[in-house]
Order: sequence, then C-alpha cells, then structure tokens
Amino acid sequence: MLKKLNLIEEYFLLGTLAFNVVLVFVQVIMRYVFHHSLFWSEEVARFLFLWFSWIGTSFAVREGAHVKVTVLLDRLEGKAKSILELSSLFIWIAFSIFLAFQGWKMTMFVASMQQTSPALYIPMYLVYASVPVGSMLMTARLLLELKNFLSNALSGRGEAL
Repeated sequence: MLKKLNLIEEYFLLGTLAFNVVLVFVQVIMRYVFHHSLFWSEEVARFLFLWFSWIGTSFAVREGAHVKVTVLLDRLEGKAKSILELSSLFIWIAFSIFLAFQGWKMTMFVASMQQTSPALYIPMYLVYASVPVGSMLMTARLLLELKNFLSNALSGRGEAL
C-alpha cells in the first residue's frame, strides 16, 4: 500500500512538473514568436503548480527534505535530543492537521459559492482542494515518521526516551 502511494505521488509530481514545463515553454513560444497566446495556459500552469506544491509537501516529508533549524538539536544528546525531536514532530503533526482542517473549510466555502476560474470555468474548489489533500498526505507521512521514531526508540535502535 505504501509503495503504491509512493509511486502515485512520484508519478503525479513528475507528470505535473513535466507538463507545466512544456506548457509554459509553449506559451512563451506562442507569445513571442507567433504574437498570440493560449488563453488557458497560464491558469492551468498556476493550478497545476499549486497541486504540485501541496503534494510535494508529503514527498518532502518522505525524503526528509523540509527545512529544519537544528542549532539546538545539534547541541543536545540522548534523552533531551529525543524529547526535542518528538516534541517538534508532535507540533508539526498538529500544524498539518490544522492546515488540513482549515483547507477543508475553505474548500467547502468556495464550493458553496460555486466559484469558477476565469478562463476555463473550472470549479475553484478543485484548486483549493490541493491544500487539504496535500496536508492530509503530509499528516499521514508524519504519523508514519512518528511510528518509526517510537518503534526505533523502544527497540533500542534510536535514542532512548
């Protein structure tokens, strides 16, 4: 199950990035060579970039690629270091749950307003849905990180709590 999620996430990110690069390149050529632009391309590129960014938060958790300030963490050892790591993980999980909840509320509000995009008339709730979807995926990854951290700590492979 987790391998399928990883694969779907990777293909989605690779596909949206590749499509966006091609789309923006074609738009630039159309505008500067043919003096005509595609009315829909900027909107699609913007919306895909939002989805790419929010799904990318989950991928970044998996890869350990989120920015982290480790000045204090680097100076600690043993139990104190583990407690700080665990505390920051709990705060991060709480924040991602908050983000998912608020993103869901905003998505439902936009859906109730029946707002559509200006060029393609895409329902805007599909765009706003990137926030709760990405946040829920990030929360799932963080909970997996928590499980791994605790199992390593309890089995003696990690720092003792």
